[in-house]
Amino acid sequence: MTMTMPAPGRNLLDQPFARPTLDVTGAPVPGTAEILTTAALDFLTDLHAQFAGRRHELLLARQRRRDRFSDGADPSFLPLTAHLRADPTWRVAGPGPGLEDRRVEITGPTDRKMTVNALNSGAKVWLADMEDATSPTWANVVGGQHSLFDAIRGQVDFTSPEGKRYTVGSETPTIVFRPRGWHLTEQHVRYTDRAGQAYAASASLLDAGLYLFHNAQALIDSGRGPYLYLPKLEGHLEARLWDDVFRFTETYLGLRHGTIRATVLIETITAAFEMEEILYELRDHCAGLNAGRWDYIFSVIKNFRARGSRFVLPDRSQVTMTVPFMKAYTELLVATCHRRGAQAIGGMSAFIPNRRDPEVTSRALAQVRADKEREAGQGFDGTWVAHPDLVPIAREVFDEALGDRVDQRDRLRSDVCVTAAELLDIGSAGGTVTDAGLRANVSVAVRYLEAWLRGIGAVAIDNLMEDAATAEISRSQVWQWVRQGVVTESGTTITAALVEDALTSVLAELERTDGDRYDDAADLFRQVALADDFPTFLTVPAYTQYLVARD
Repeated sequence: MTMTMPAPGRNLLDQPFARPTLDVTGAPVPGTAEILTTAALDFLTDLHAQFAGRRHELLLARQRRRDRFSDGADPSFLPLTAHLRADPTWRVAGPGPGLEDRRVEITGPTDRKMTVNALNSGAKVWLADMEDATSPTWANVVGGQHSLFDAIRGQVDFTSPEGKRYTVGSETPTIVFRPRGWHLTEQHVRYTDRAGQAYAASASLLDAGLYLFHNAQALIDSGRGPYLYLPKLEGHLEARLWDDVFRFTETYLGLRHGTIRATVLIETITAAFEMEEILYELRDHCAGLNAGRWDYIFSVIKNFRARGSRFVLPDRSQVTMTVPFMKAYTELLVATCHRRGAQAIGGMSAFIPNRRDPEVTSRALAQVRADKEREAGQGFDGTWVAHPDLVPIAREVFDEALGDRVDQRDRLRSDVCVTAAELLDIGSAGGTVTDAGLRANVSVAVRYLEAWLRGIGAVAIDNLMEDAATAEISRSQVWQWVRQGVVTESGTTITAALVEDALTSVLAELERTDGDRYDDAADLFRQVALADDFPTFLTVPAYTQYLVARD
């Protein structure tokens, strides 16, 4: 791109600036005509003109904060906002219409089949996930919006390859849409700013903007509302940006202030220290917080990966919700939410049933029941499941806990007093690193990445539901174990060569088919788990190097 320099003696500020533009570079896919309308793109352009610059600044602040952690600093409760935490008077808006009862939420991607399944699941809420459970191919991004567009208007169905048609029943869950996080871009849409600089659109602004533009009024007319889950926030300033996006959107669409309601996923260690500030920034638009356990574990590993043995976690399977630092995080979340009138929503147990294996199913149901009983006992107001067969178990547990109430916000948990030291007490997790745990991480990461590269974002592997967050744990543990020279329980030192041997073994045992992506997945795994540089999210290089090039 060439730039025209100002004439001598003229100030750059005197030069004319063009109106910002947004250009779709992706090929037409099913749903393009309905979703990527001129009016919708005009709205997205205005969103970028207003907020793209602040997004870039906040992402730079993230990097500076990570650098401080690498240098030995620890996150802490913010001194400058102590007055907000000490003020007992303020409250958040709370749940909107149709969101009062959230005892069971089902999570899943937004493709046509999963949309129908989720709407028929019997859950109170469907987390329509455009983020960790979706591989962001251009067809999935547009197609997911199209599925939601039709679902909200009662016109979605699905026909299987065998010709069986599936339709939606009369009672459906309230939809809460999860856009992609602030760190992600949409390479099939280019934004050109006033200065003529062009770059990929913000995936967050595109996802949330399209959903709200097309569906806000239809959701209100149905007696519910436009509700979002906000992922990957790292602090209250990022929440403030979302709140400003909501205010702008409400004005643009002619909605009453506070119509949009958000639930924030607390899935980073930095956000755990700023829960109250996040609630405060979003207070007019906030329904609650969610304990995003898998990304939270990944965030701990990522931020402290080079800080020595006290930050090394055992096998992924041993990092349960009852280890001290995870219990402290969830206890603080419930107490913080209820103090401010917000709902506290529990996370997703990875265990899933297998309809072809009764023993696996029985074990999964027992594990999920125990997980939900723990959450209900802590005071959570609802919980997530990843499979329709788990809805009855979770509902039974929360029915018993709630009685005739819709939530437990009256349980203020005044007994909870969590310190910074408890949130950072990673070493007390205990457990061991095993040869089997290393191999499982390699195997899960490669198999998940292979499916992701084929456009599938939520995958059942070894009777567990894997998504981008669980894959992040697997690859980041491998990176950390190699760098820290961790010795397994059997006395084996984990090295890059050992990981390569495990990778070779895993690949040799996989059933290969024409068109599979295992070779690409293996190369990608090496990049995100063995390279000297640690990519902050594996989905960033995966998206740029593989998905965009193929679309």
